[in-house]
Amino acid sequence: MTDSPLRGVIAAIATAIDATGEPDCAQSLALARFLLDNGCDGLNVLGTTGEGTSLSLRQRLAVMNAYAASGLPLQRLLVGTGAAALDDAVTLTGHAAVLGFAGALVLPPFYYKGVSDDGLFATIEAIAGATAAQPIPIYLYHFPAQSGLPWRVALIRRLLESFGERIAGLKDSSGDMDFANEAAGLSPRFKVFPATEAALPQARAGRFAGCISATANLNADLCTRFYRSGDSAALAQAMAIRKLFDGKPLVPGVKALLAHIHGAPQWVRVAPPLSPPAAVDRTAAIAGYEAVRAKRVA
Repeated sequence: MTDSPLRGVIAAIATAIDATGEPDCAQSLALARFLLDNGCDGLNVLGTTGEGTSLSLRQRLAVMNAYAASGLPLQRLLVGTGAAALDDAVTLTGHAAVLGFAGALVLPPFYYKGVSDDGLFATIEAIAGATAAQPIPIYLYHFPAQSGLPWRVALIRRLLESFGERIAGLKDSSGDMDFANEAAGLSPRFKVFPATEAALPQARAGRFAGCISATANLNADLCTRFYRSGDSAALAQAMAIRKLFDGKPLVPGVKALLAHIHGAPQWVRVAPPLSPPAAVDRTAAIAGYEAVRAKRVA
């Protein structure tokens, strides 16, 4: 396995949903092209912002197939393959490998809580074993507030010792920077991506591989401007856009702003159990976004 080019500003890209509740692949791919053309170094497909766990196995495979057929650079795309059922996670990870995605982002199996590290180890062991013939890099997805299960540092160390370079990195959505820094120190080749633009200064310094952010759907140009040139004003504006969602549901809010930015009202749709934002919240987000953008210095 060669070192993956995944690094820098990665958008946790949203998935468009059509009027029947199916993924709108054409709309999603249009956004993917826009993001890659406007600052993103890579994309995380079918993650939390992409509502991957709200979609069926059939739907997730269809989205993956659409990306693979699109001509987009799969070597810059990480895809979420975690699932509550091990067989589903194996199927998704194996399909990601066959299609040529740069990596598989794996949530722990999230229904049963309080399971042992041995159980989580066995999950990764099974996924790695089933995909050994096409060894796609595995990235661990640490989001205990949603999954209820952490990838503890001691477990990550054990996985690295057992599976070597198959365990390529970590997306850390915990908000615990002490954890992120400890994980980043496990191995020089283990890539840690905090889920916030606030980590980009440390990424520029070499501590992290970059960030994987939901709000990079909206501010990738600003994030990249800072990441590549150190423009602190751009980072401040990127963070101001992120702060528009403090205390608000993030995924519906991001999609509401995508509808505004791209003049595509269908982006407001979310898959159950999520709901579109209230009109007052959407109006406030749009006004806040436009105010931040108006202050941009060229």
